[in-house]
Amino acid sequence: MMKIFKLVFFLIGLIILTWVFHSINLNEIYELTQQISFGLIFVIAIYFLAFLLDTLTWQLTVLSAPLTIKWTYRFFQLRLSGEAFNNILPAGSIGGEPIKAVMLKNIYGFNYREGIASLIISRTINTFSLILFLFIGFILMINSNVLETKYNTIAGVGLFILTLAIVFLFCIQRFKIISHTTASLSKNKLFHWLNNSLHHIREIDSILVTFYRHRIKRTICALFFAFINWVLGTVEIFVTMLLIGHPISLVDAWIIEAIAQLVRTSTFFIPASIGAQEGAFLVIGTAITGSPAIGFTVAIVRRIREIIWIIWGLLVFYVTKPATELAKKDSFNP
Repeated sequence: MMKIFKLVFFLIGLIILTWVFHSINLNEIYELTQQISFGLIFVIAIYFLAFLLDTLTWQLTVLSAPLTIKWTYRFFQLRLSGEAFNNILPAGSIGGEPIKAVMLKNIYGFNYREGIASLIISRTINTFSLILFLFIGFILMINSNVLETKYNTIAGVGLFILTLAIVFLFCIQRFKIISHTTASLSKNKLFHWLNNSLHHIREIDSILVTFYRHRIKRTICALFFAFINWVLGTVEIFVTMLLIGHPISLVDAWIIEAIAQLVRTSTFFIPASIGAQEGAFLVIGTAITGSPAIGFTVAIVRRIREIIWIIWGLLVFYVTKPATELAKKDSFNP
């Protein structure tokens, strides 16, 4: 059944992508992409910095991991692998999270509970910072009147739902709702089997609450790094537009990136949001520049960058696996 759903979602993405291709002039796209040439290096450099900041966000949530350059490099490698699977699996950008937890355990000796807790916290922090980024983008979009009212309404509703979801997720973590619910259910004979997992769930909940209560400085730093990561996405759009010979303001670049991220988050069920992301760039790119080809060219540049990162991540994953025993000899065992 799951395979059928995956296939259906993938087909939905392909249908959207087909519509996008019917809306553009391929010759114009080719001419625009030709102008980028070695400028792609600048785009990759910007994303490298953004990826590094995201890595630091995650590293800050693992309390027993040293905050050193050596460990930043290690977390960078692990994140490369996990994000590669996040991008290709239709699981809401969390398909690669279990891989990160397993690699943390198998390669560097962190226990699963701390690894899982750190991934939950870093994902929550990233989403909180994304909401702030999207809110600013929404305000800019309304003031600029670049989109029709119906699109502003859809964006507003999407942002509202996302905000409610992350607040609900935070409350679940902060008030140990999962462990309390599991404890209550385990008293029932039908759910008695939950007793086997209750200890682990309580320990993860304890790590989450401890972080939010007593690691305020780390939380603030992680939020800052995560927010700058999203801002660098705006810079990436700005530079890409400059490279293809159609410069725009940073405000317009922020609006484009905000719409793209909101659409990508909303279409988590489509692998890599294929088609949906291109459609978002097409619509908002046309609204701002008047040319569908320009928006789609930006989408192509982003896909090229994503493909490079996916290939890099998969290579790291398959090279790192055989190196597990070697890494354990030079690892920090909490």
